[in-house]
Amino acid sequence: METLLSNQDLQAIGLTLRLASVVTLILLIAGTPIAWWLARTRSWWKGPIGAVVALPLVLPPSVLGFYLLLVMGPEGPIGHLTQALDLGTLPFTFGGLVIASVLYSLPFMVQPLQTAFEAIGDGPLEVAATLRASPLDAFFSVAVPLAAPGFLTACILTFAHTVGEFGVVLMIGGNLPGTTRVASVQIYDHVEALEYAQAHRLAAAMLLFSFLVLLALYLWRPNPKKG
Repeated sequence: METLLSNQDLQAIGLTLRLASVVTLILLIAGTPIAWWLARTRSWWKGPIGAVVALPLVLPPSVLGFYLLLVMGPEGPIGHLTQALDLGTLPFTFGGLVIASVLYSLPFMVQPLQTAFEAIGDGPLEVAATLRASPLDAFFSVAVPLAAPGFLTACILTFAHTVGEFGVVLMIGGNLPGTTRVASVQIYDHVEALEYAQAHRLAAAMLLFSFLVLLALYLWRPNPKKG
């Protein structure tokens, strides 16, 4: 009897979940200070930096993947650096996938956090300051708890978006089983080989996952009280 998902499908799903977990953790650490700065600053740089952060939302994945391939390839600046450090090159490796996915999923972490931080306002932080809390103490004891729903939304969206990536991961990672072949690429392989039954099963699993992620997001989102 044919199994529902093949070993290759399961391997691709496992790699996809690993990639999404690593990317979400990195962006949680790196994206939080960016979102905090964008929410609090009045600098002229807020506009340009905010536009750069949001660029992956409108930039075709193949364009981002192409330029990353040039930068991280043997002739690119990052490629020269990694080769000088005896690390080889990043394209067609899991590390390359992580870097590409971090850049491509950046707005899905930063924008929900920025919105949550902006919604806090100045009042709670000013109260913390009158109690002689340092800016760092105020951030962790006041801003982070108040922005908890934003953190949850940002992490869920980042994880789900990374799971669904295709163009960037195919450009940077190629199609190496167990190394860079994620679920979306595995589906593409099934379709290319006219294995529609296998493609349907894996695609259905991804569809169910996406639905459950969005359902959880809407169920956990606090409803505003009607006055």
